[in-house]
Amino acid sequence: MRTITGLWRWRRNPLHRRTDRVEAWFAVLCGVLLLAGGPWVALTAGSATERSLLATAAAERSQREQTVATVRRPLGQPAHDADPETAQAPHTRTRVLARWTAPDGTVRTGGIVAPPGSDAPGDRFRIWTDLRGAPAQPPMPPMMAQTHAWLAGIGAATAWGVLVEGVRRAVRWRIIRFRYACWDREWERVGPDWGRTGTGS
Repeated sequence: MRTITGLWRWRRNPLHRRTDRVEAWFAVLCGVLLLAGGPWVALTAGSATERSLLATAAAERSQREQTVATVRRPLGQPAHDADPETAQAPHTRTRVLARWTAPDGTVRTGGIVAPPGSDAPGDRFRIWTDLRGAPAQPPMPPMMAQTHAWLAGIGAATAWGVLVEGVRRAVRWRIIRFRYACWDREWERVGPDWGRTGTGS
C-alpha cells in the first residue's frame, strides 16, 4: 500500500520521467504477481502432484498383494536394498531363501530381503508381491504422496518467484539502458554549448 500511495504522489512530481512511471508500475505488477500468483502456483502444482501420486498409489495397491513368507535358509547380506525405508541401514537386513504363496495359489520360492531378526529357518514375515507372485515393493503410502505434493508446491512457488524477479530485473535493466541512451542523446545536443553565455539566444 505504501508503494501504491507513493506512486500516486510521485505521478504529480514535476521531476518524474515516463520511465520512472513505467518502472514503478511494473514493480507494483510484479509484487501483485508474487503475492497472488505464488500461492496459486503452489496450490495448483501441489494438487496436481498429489492427484497423480495418489492415482499411482491406488494403481499399485490394486496390482499388489500381501502374503506371508517363510524362511528356509539365510543367503547372506543383500547386495542392494531397494526399499527406501530401510536403504539407510542395509546391514540390518539379510537376504534369505523363502517360500510364499502367490495370489493365484501357487507356491513360490526365491531369494528376498528379510526384516531384521527374521532370517532364521522357519521365521515368517509379510511381503508384497505383484499379481504374478513376484516380490514387489510396498505401494506408496498416502502420507508420502502428500509430502511430495507439499514439496512440489513449494518448489513451484519458488520457481515462480525466481521467474517474476528475473523478469523484473531484466525489464529494469532495459529501462536503465534506455535512460542512459536518452541522456547520451541530450548531452550530444547540449554538450558543445555547455557553459557558453547566451547560447541559444
